[in-house]
Amino acid sequence: MTPPETIAIPGPVGVLETIYLPAQGAEQGVAVINHPNPLQGGTNTNKVIQTAAKALAKLGFHCYLPNLRGVGGSSGEHDYGRGETDDCCAVVAFARSRHPQAVKLAIAGFSFGGYVALFAAQKCPPDLLLLMGPAVRHYEREREPDAPHPGRTLLIHGESDEVVALQQSLDWAAPQDIPVIVLPQAGHFFHGKLIQLRDAVLRFAPAVLSH
Repeated sequence: MTPPETIAIPGPVGVLETIYLPAQGAEQGVAVINHPNPLQGGTNTNKVIQTAAKALAKLGFHCYLPNLRGVGGSSGEHDYGRGETDDCCAVVAFARSRHPQAVKLAIAGFSFGGYVALFAAQKCPPDLLLLMGPAVRHYEREREPDAPHPGRTLLIHGESDEVVALQQSLDWAAPQDIPVIVLPQAGHFFHGKLIQLRDAVLRFAPAVLSH
């Protein structure tokens, strides 16, 4: 497996420090994977999004994990999801221009990153929207939108999530008929359950992509 590298991607307010993990085998698409809330220490080295990236790379996706604005070596200031949505879309555009032959698009995110992914998916609808413990029904500043294509959405949540309650994902998903994959005994950060998270992505993402 080719090791990841850190690259600089031009964003709306300056550089976006981004980890790039190349696709394994036959390339299928590009994926942008968004980190949890930086106000609680979230960065692109988070183990949950790293786990998702390794799974998606195995499925043939070139994976890009940006530090969103104000995080690590990225320019700008935290913008509570609005500016971060533009950052995500800028990385999508960069990834697609870099890999024109890899036609499918996955947008993913964990916690706050799932919230950002939902807004980004409105602007550039993906073939796979992967949400892991997403911060839905969580922020009062701006309510998250519905999934642009429920049939292309894969939502994985921990049964014992202590930050974003499982019920919040269920309440968001139910009106859209989006199934929720529940990992038993998993907390918000999927401690001790990263293998199960990886296996859930490897098992169910191909079904969503063929939808």
